[in-house]
Amino acid sequence: MRKNYTGKFKAKIAIQMIREQDTVAELSSKYEVHRSLLTRWKKEALEGLPGVFSTAKKKTENDNQKLIDELYKQIGQLKVENDWSMSLT
Repeated sequence: MRKNYTGKFKAKIAIQMIREQDTVAELSSKYEVHRSLLTRWKKEALEGLPGVFSTAKKKTENDNQKLIDELYKQIGQLKVENDWSMSLT
């Protein structure tokens, strides 16, 4: 039966491999995962690392723009309501 590993587990091991505090053989034995799989996780982590920073920045910019748009919408609605109530008096 094939084992499924969580992303958190893979990241934990990939970080340990990048730090090189333990050998691949030691980590393989410790976590009971084949060496080639560990090596692949390390490679994937290193290749994906630059994207972590650029994606987070884009996401933050998109979230900020959505918030600004929503606030302008609310300001416009409140202005219309305020003008309407002022016209009643």
